[in-house]
Amino acid sequence: MSSELQGTCPAWCLFGILTLLLCPSGLCDCQMPPPIAHGFYKDMSSLLSFTTVIHYGCDEGYVLDGKAKITCSYSRWSSPAPQCKAQCLKPEIENGKLSVDENQYVEHENIAIPNHYIESENVTVQCDPGYAVVGPQTITCTENGTWYPEVPKCEWRM
Repeated sequence: MSSELQGTCPAWCLFGILTLLLCPSGLCDCQMPPPIAHGFYKDMSSLLSFTTVIHYGCDEGYVLDGKAKITCSYSRWSSPAPQCKAQCLKPEIENGKLSVDENQYVEHENIAIPNHYIESENVTVQCDPGYAVVGPQTITCTENGTWYPEVPKCEWRM
């Protein structure tokens, strides 16, 4: 390469020209990764790859619902962005139990989190024989990590 051309087009310029030649318009044109509430993403793409790789994570108190890693090639994302959903602790019901599987857990980066439920999940309270539900029988985990309506109680009925 002539010294005149080297002076006007540094290495990064040549890389840009090479990218344009190898990656025609529309082939590698990915929009910004979709943002998610209560979470973040990190670009894990390789410098020489023409595929964009994004890894999502959630803020403390939230768990990922969906794929943690999405990719973009040929101007299309491999899947929708995941969501970060609030966690609710399993409600303690004296003289009763919940109608869902006692082994309920959510997955967070391949780690089981027992005794937690996620946003929008409903549970139904069932009282032991001789006890009755005082309050709403079905409650929902809310986006702020609390149960709505309030967790009911099981009271003795004669």
